[in-house]
Parts: sequence; C-alpha cells; structure tokens
Amino acid sequence: MQDDIIAVDFGTSNTAAAMLEAGRIRRIPIEAGAETLPTAVFFPARKGAMKIGLDAAEALIDAEEGRYMRALKSVLGTPLLHEQRLIGGQRRSVADIIAAFLTVLKSRAEAATGRRFSRVLSGRPVHFHTRNPERDAQAEADLRGCYLAAGFHEVDFLPEPEAAALASHALAEAGLGLIVDIGGGTSDFSVFRSGDQGVQILANHGIRLGGTDFDHAVSMTHAMPALGHGGTLKRQMGAGVLPVPNAIYSDLATWARIPFLYIPETRRMAQDMAKLATEPAAMQRLVTVLDEELGHELAFAVERGKIAANGGDGGQIAMGFIQPGLTREVTPQTLEAALLAYRAELLDAARDTLALANVAPDQIGSVVLVGGSSLMGLVSSAATELCPQAALKRSDAFTAVVDGLALGTARLAQPV
Repeated sequence: MQDDIIAVDFGTSNTAAAMLEAGRIRRIPIEAGAETLPTAVFFPARKGAMKIGLDAAEALIDAEEGRYMRALKSVLGTPLLHEQRLIGGQRRSVADIIAAFLTVLKSRAEAATGRRFSRVLSGRPVHFHTRNPERDAQAEADLRGCYLAAGFHEVDFLPEPEAAALASHALAEAGLGLIVDIGGGTSDFSVFRSGDQGVQILANHGIRLGGTDFDHAVSMTHAMPALGHGGTLKRQMGAGVLPVPNAIYSDLATWARIPFLYIPETRRMAQDMAKLATEPAAMQRLVTVLDEELGHELAFAVERGKIAANGGDGGQIAMGFIQPGLTREVTPQTLEAALLAYRAELLDAARDTLALANVAPDQIGSVVLVGGSSLMGLVSSAATELCPQAALKRSDAFTAVVDGLALGTARLAQPV
C-alpha cells in the first residue's frame, strides 16, 4: 500500500477529505455517495458502535436511545474538550470523540483509495478564538493531538481561507480578490492577488463567528420564548417576580453544549422553575425538552426555519415533537433583525482584513464566497456593501477549502 498525504477539512458542521493524484484533485468519498460528511456522532446507549455522519443523524431521527453530538470543533481550546462525561456507556471526553471520528475518517479514506495516509494537511480557521492568542494556540495543539491519536504521524495546518484562495484561482478575476469563508463556527477572510503565477496571499484574518452562532440567535429570539425564555418567576418568599435565568436557554441553543444539559441538576432546575413560572405551560415545555432529550431535534428545527426564511418568504420552526401543533414563524424581517449585529461583525472583520493587506475596498476586483453559511443573505449583502465594484463569485460552498488543501499538499516535502 502506497504511503501518501491526505487533505482534511475538519469543519464545525461538515468534514471533507481529498488528495492530489497526478497533479489533480481527488475528493475522497468518506460518506457513501457524498463528497462531505456531517461532523456528527451518535453513541448508542448500550455500548454499541459509534455512528458518524448521516448514520448519526438517522439514529437521532429514528429516536434511537443514545447520545447525539455535533459542532465538536467549537470545543477546541476550551476546558470542556477534556471533561470526562458518561457517553455511550463509558466515560469519554470530546477530545476522545474527535480522535475517534478522525480514526474512522482515516480508515474510510484508506479503504476508498488503497493508500496509507500517515500525514495530513488540515485546514484551520485563521483564529479558533477571537483576540485570545493563548486559547487559539491551544486549540491548534488540541486538534493536532486528536489527529495524532487517530493514527497520523505528521500533522500540518493551512488557514482555511488561504486554501479557498488556492482553489478559487480560476474563478477569481486577475488582480486583487477577497475570500469570505463563513463556516459553521468561524468566519475567515483572505486578501489575495491572482495572476499568471498563481495566488499570492496578502493578508489573512478571522473571527469566531459562524453558522452555529446564527442558529443560536434565531433560537434565542424565536424558539426559546416558547419554552419560557424571557418570562418571570414568582418569588418563593415575598411579593414580586424575578426574570427567568438565561444560561440554560443559551446552552440549549448551542449545538456543542446540548448533550451536557441532560444531567439531574439541570432537569431539577427546570422542574423547580416550572413550579414558580408565571407562565407554567411554557416552562413545562422546557422540562419536556430536557426530560426527553429533544435538544438536537429543536436545534435542527431552528436551522430548517432559518434556511427557509433566508431563501424565501418565510419559514416555520416546527416544534410538534415538544407539543402537538407548536410552531413559531421566522420571516425574512425577523431573521434580519436577529442577525443584524452579526452582519456588522462580518463587515468589521472584512474591513480589518483589507487594512492588514493595505488594500482599499475599491481595489478589490472579486469577492469569492466560500462555506455553507456564506449562503446566508446577510453575507452577500455585507460583501456587496463593502466592495460594491467587485464581482461577487460563489465557489463550491462545501468543498472549496478541501480542494485548496489538496493543492496545498504539493508544497509539503515528500512523505518518508
């Protein structure tokens, strides 16, 4: 079996793998019939084999007993990564789970190609954590450790927007361009110069903001009020009311934190609040979500409502699995209002990238949108506002980064 180097785009929402074969990009089908694999895992309650990707999602949809987890990448660089919890009948950390996910990816890639992959070129956001160099460095070290635990012997990294620029060379106009890469957990930007000699990166920049943050905002503004968020609690002693605590709802709206809510302490807290709630019916829905472990079903419902509102006249967050007939409407107007602050953050980060490159907005000839969350209307409108004279291009949203990583493997020394 030939030894080779694999390119991996380990994303918050989706993962892809590719290699360079005879100078051409070869995407590796690590999910049957697909070029990307949902970055999700499912552990059956009674010590069955871990499921990943679509199999994990199907286990959740089929209401199999067990634990579903998504957005694993967002925990890198945080103490939560190494916390041991009882998952699938044994104590595991998120680091253990990421390593197990990458082990399956490596095995599937080797089976699909007949190659042995001892080296990996992995994408990474420009910053895992905004304005926190220590945590940022720890996140890369954490991810490196997961790759090594999965059986890779050498691990290299390339910033994701730089990889996207390499892949988008043919798409962009000759001259100056801006990559806007909006993923599940981070937003990354590269200013590049494209010409006959290829791509020259002038500046990279990024912030910890992505599609999961969009989901969080929509959930908090549209879905969580139906579960008691924003309500009040009667005082146990004396007159008056107190606001319902926010933390439990924020965690329930955060993909990576949902599995850690299903503990006796959180369930008791919700039950106690339901007894004191001025709107007990809404609070009882929160109790139901926690008791029946419906957090991920709710997160998927929010995501579907967000996508429908982004692409049309409006959508519904269908929550009939909590209470028959329960829905909340998401309109383009309420979606825009929920995400308004994030649009401003994206604009500021893009401006900062141009400043780092010493390039004015009117010098940009092409803006290339990359990443699944770049399909959100606020992203294209922000890009057009910043660079109104630039041609707006869309690369392959889900594979541009892994294609560029595959091209990037040519820069590395030959494997030993």
